[in-house]
Amino acid sequence: MRTSLEDYLKNIYYLQTSSGKVTNNILAEKMNVSSAAVSDMISKISRSGYIKNVPYKGFELTKKGESLAINLVRKHRIWEVFLVKNLNYSWEKVHSEAENLEHASSDELISQLEIFLGNPKFDPHGHPIPDKHGNIAESDLICLSEMNIGERAFIKQVSDESSEVLEYLTKAGLKLNDKIVIKEKIEFDNSIQVNVRARNIFLSEKLSKNIFVSKR
Repeated sequence: MRTSLEDYLKNIYYLQTSSGKVTNNILAEKMNVSSAAVSDMISKISRSGYIKNVPYKGFELTKKGESLAINLVRKHRIWEVFLVKNLNYSWEKVHSEAENLEHASSDELISQLEIFLGNPKFDPHGHPIPDKHGNIAESDLICLSEMNIGERAFIKQVSDESSEVLEYLTKAGLKLNDKIVIKEKIEFDNSIQVNVRARNIFLSEKLSKNIFVSKR
C-alpha cells in the first residue's frame, strides 16, 4: 500500500507541475492502470489527507501530499546521479532502478548520498534535484519543438519517461549541454532538422517534444 500510495502521489505531482489539472482518466493513462483502480486508490489516499478531491473538477495535492511527493522526487534523482556516476548506468536504464530504490531509502541515507556525490543540482537527464527542504530551482527552459529555424540553444534537459526516446538520443549522439541549431522544420510531420557538432540530424515531433533547451 505504501509504495502504491507514493507512486500515485509522485505521478499526481508530475501532472500538476506539467499540465496543472489531474483527473482520474489522465492519471490512469500516465500510470498505465485502469480508471477503476485509480478511483479506488484516490478514495483511499484522499482520506489520508494527501490530496484534495473535487468531484468533476479533478484533484490536487495538499501541502502534506506535495511534501511527500517532492521528497520522493529528490530521492529518485539523487539515486539516478549515483547509478550513472558511480555504477556507469546509461541514462535510459537508470530510471527504473531509481524507481525501486526511492521507496526503500531513508531521508538520512539520501542526505549522506547527496554529500558523497558532491551535492549535485541536476539528475542525469537535466532535471533539478529538490533540496532537503523541498525547494526546487526554477527553470526557464523551452521545448525544442517550439524553436524557429536559425535559432541556437543548448540541450539542458530530456524527458526520462521513455527509455526508447533516450536510446534514440544516445544513438544520435545527443547529450546534455550540446549546442544545437535549428536548420529546417518540416510541416508535413512536424519533424525538424538540427545541427549538432557539425552533423545534421532529423528528429521526429515526438523526439523534439522530449528535449528542452536554453538559449543561454
